[in-house]
Amino acid sequence: MSDDEREEKELDLSSAEVVTKYKTAAEIVNKALKLVISECKPKAKVVDICEKGDSYIREQTGNVYKNVKRKIERGVAFPTCLSVNNVVCHFSPLASDESVLEEGDILKIDMACHIDGFIAAVAHTHVLQEGPVSGRAGDVIAAANTAAEVALRLVRPGKKNKDVTEAIQKVAAAYDCKIVEGVLSHQMKQFVIDGNKVVLSLSNPDTRVDEVEFEENEVYAIDIVASTGDGKPKLLDEKQTTIYKRAVDKSYHLKMKASRFIFSEISQKFPIMPFSARALEEKRARLGLVECVNHELLQPYPVLHEKPGDYVAHIKFTVLLMPNGSDRVTSHPLQELQATKTIDDPEIKAWLALGTKTKKKGGGKKKKGKKGDKVDESAEAEPMESTNGATQD
Repeated sequence: MSDDEREEKELDLSSAEVVTKYKTAAEIVNKALKLVISECKPKAKVVDICEKGDSYIREQTGNVYKNVKRKIERGVAFPTCLSVNNVVCHFSPLASDESVLEEGDILKIDMACHIDGFIAAVAHTHVLQEGPVSGRAGDVIAAANTAAEVALRLVRPGKKNKDVTEAIQKVAAAYDCKIVEGVLSHQMKQFVIDGNKVVLSLSNPDTRVDEVEFEENEVYAIDIVASTGDGKPKLLDEKQTTIYKRAVDKSYHLKMKASRFIFSEISQKFPIMPFSARALEEKRARLGLVECVNHELLQPYPVLHEKPGDYVAHIKFTVLLMPNGSDRVTSHPLQELQATKTIDDPEIKAWLALGTKTKKKGGGKKKKGKKGDKVDESAEAEPMESTNGATQD
């Protein structure tokens, strides 16, 4: 196949090479998440931890696909964010920021990695403490995780995005928590982190999305944020925004020299993927970014806050809709949770009992599994009550 033909044919999971690239990116981002969690200690600086996550991804992606004929883009697909307590998302501060972690903080870690534009994204919630996470903090993490487990079972060919939206909200309500509004789960394609097919976490009159059906060979980043508050986060300080993505479909002749300089640097270094302003020269960046955002050349990812005292949990995973079922490729085990609520709703229990693998058609004899093989690929998930570790397939 010539390069031109390759360009025209949209690459998806029907290509074994594409699946390998997704899984390689997933393996790297899962290890990066593990590293970031290990660096989260009281008095550790948030910016240092974010930088370590990004550096690890750059280093590890640099070690794969080195000897290929065609130059392969690879690296950070979403900068490492570490949002603490009632901060909902996108906190990835500049080098001059002095924020540190404290014992008991609830940490939301969010990051993504890509190889040749095939993206693996993950987010995880970790509490900076020894022993089980109990009380309302336990509830909100259990709510996000159980909602993620239900979503994993409903994001499958033939199901619709609205089925997932309704289920996620029902799970959160069972833990007396709210799903945070404005959070979207996106289909991902090569070099596209926010594809057109989306799943709303929360249906409301202000946010409407097209009803779509999931299809085989698609990839989704399922993104769930739960809160013990009202789930309507606010932007408190625009200066906290440090993550941007170039809007490739917009053009404008920038007036300020600083803006032109910064936009040129962004276009060279970060033509497609979101990036952190940390990677730019700080003083010049502050000036130039404002004009770029005002004229919609850059899409900002704002740092949003719930009210002080509210607990917020974030779980995001990448799922490949393979012919043999859904394959969740990014995750990290949870701490032990002791939620105050239990799931009694029969519909939620039925969703959790669904397998993630498709049963083979035809009534041929079942092959005897080799020693060490997974016996049951369609294992059901337990509701998160007082369980140790995340349920995964």
